[in-house]
Amino acid sequence: MALHRETDDYAGPERRRHRIYVTKNTEYHFRDGFCVAVRDRKSGDFLHGHLALRRRMQGAIRFLGDGGIRANPGEPETGEALYFSADGRDLLTSPLERVERPNREIVKAYASPRRAVG
Repeated sequence: MALHRETDDYAGPERRRHRIYVTKNTEYHFRDGFCVAVRDRKSGDFLHGHLALRRRMQGAIRFLGDGGIRANPGEPETGEALYFSADGRDLLTSPLERVERPNREIVKAYASPRRAVG
């Protein structure tokens, strides 16, 4: 899935560091490949004890109509579930609805060690 670019004439590598992976109930906020925040979409609250926090996504999984699965070790696409594995604990999200970019206010909260997100 190609992420939305500010300008169509830029042909270089993707340099933006932040993404939000949106599932039915949850937003997973990433910076440089690590989950820096998880937010409940219904309440808008950040979930400070979520298993995905401070973890690197291992890849994504698509559930196929015939009951099988297809692994994607690269950039997750809409319809795929994010897969995390660390310390013997696996986490598989519900399928992605979309990928977004966070606004600058949220990014500033990620960067500041004194400001808690949420």
